Amino acid sequence: NIPPHNLAEVIDGVIAQIDDPDITIDGLMQHIPAPDFPTGAILMGRSGVKRAYMTGKGSYILRARCEIEEFTSGNAQRTRIVATEIPYQVNKEKLIKAIADLVRDKRVDGISNIRDESDRNGMRIVIELRKDANAQVVLNTLYKHTQLQTSNGIILLALVDGEPKVLNLKECIHYYIEHQKEVIVRRTRFDLSKAEERAHIVAGLVLALANIDEVIAIIKQSADKNVACERLMQAFELSDKQANAILEMRLQRLTSLEVEKLQEELETLQNTILDLKDILANGQRVLDIIKADLADIRGRFPSERKTELSLD
Repeated sequence: NIPPHNLAEVIDGVIAQIDDPDITIDGLMQHIPAPDFPTGAILMGRSGVKRAYMTGKGSYILRARCEIEEFTSGNAQRTRIVATEIPYQVNKEKLIKAIADLVRDKRVDGISNIRDESDRNGMRIVIELRKDANAQVVLNTLYKHTQLQTSNGIILLALVDGEPKVLNLKECIHYYIEHQKEVIVRRTRFDLSKAEERAHIVAGLVLALANIDEVIAIIKQSADKNVACERLMQAFELSDKQANAILEMRLQRLTSLEVEKLQEELETLQNTILDLKDILANGQRVLDIIKADLADIRGRFPSERKTELSLD
């Protein structure tokens, strides 16, 4: 039961905890102040959210964004309530029907008309009031009896080593960072294995090209591919993969330009291998990669906070 949060805020919180593993939950809340919902609305107070961040269990109240407007109807001045954002996961049609039912059952007094003026530019639910109605009283009644205001629980439940656990905010981020460390290490080991395999082959090709006349002589004197492969392995202390790569080498690779390209590739691969090994040996470099990846995501997917925080 974990509510959605703002991408940029969460990334800032994760980076803050990487930079300072001793950061407090109050410190994290400077970066992750509260949930953020795609439908906007207003989050009322933060005590329930803070309790969830501290203990793993809490609550929050979401209120629709409503404005009280004056408008002219005929020659008379009238008042209306306009809702432009509603709480997360509230169905607009059901909300309008619920308000209409309250009016029909006379549980809410003062409403003369309700209509949906929403379009592609945004949501707009218009609630027109009778001349004698107190707009704020009507609105407070709607908050109390309809989903213009909702209350929801928070449980920060996650699987940790295969077991469900309720976590506080700092623990959530800790286990996320540990998971990302594992991802980076596995990715680096995979890249290292591929680079070493390729470097092994290229080193064999470079050696063959440096001794091309002897290589050609061995191949010409061999009865078949298997014999040529065995003789190359013995003559130059090559592996089976290297010898086969030499036998499959195209004649165009004999040009000076191709030889230079292979030597440059081998040098690049050797530098890459050293770099990847350094990442695996240096925990701080792993953390720096996580931070860089997160910063890249934040840059590619900018996300303004949609849900306003109210201290009321």
